[in-house]
Amino acid sequence: MAIWMKILPYLAVLLLVLGSLYGVYHHGVTVTNDEWQAKWSERDARDEAAQATNEAAERTKEQSRQQAINKVVQNGQALIDTAAAAVTAANRESDRLRSAADGLASRIAASQAGGNSCTAAASAAASRAAMVLADVLKRADQRAGDLAGYADQSHGRGVTCEQAYDALGK
Repeated sequence: MAIWMKILPYLAVLLLVLGSLYGVYHHGVTVTNDEWQAKWSERDARDEAAQATNEAAERTKEQSRQQAINKVVQNGQALIDTAAAAVTAANRESDRLRSAADGLASRIAASQAGGNSCTAAASAAASRAAMVLADVLKRADQRAGDLAGYADQSHGRGVTCEQAYDALGK
């Protein structure tokens, strides 16, 4: 036992030194971790600020694009409305033309009504030809009006689409 009493102070000093070294090591690790944590927190804060700035900029761009598209849609609708008004006016003119064609066919038929049997057969044929011609003229005019209306509306929609696409590129 006497030997343990002689070694015990040295063991205590050795344990005290080892404990101190472990304490210094643990303190160094803690300080290093705290420094890295501060750096990471600072970087995260910068990243969040940059993200918020970028989101605000992109939101502003999107809003300006949407406003441009809304303006294009309004202009396109005005163009389509103008085309529809033009079609309505053209249809009134077309109705007047068809009425004139009907009147002309009726006058031809009425003027051919009198006379002898030879001329009556010829005038009936001429009258039928005039009626067919008037009917063909009316149908052609109606179809041309329909096609012009479709073309005007398609053109208006195409221009609107093109302008909307161009507005997205800005």
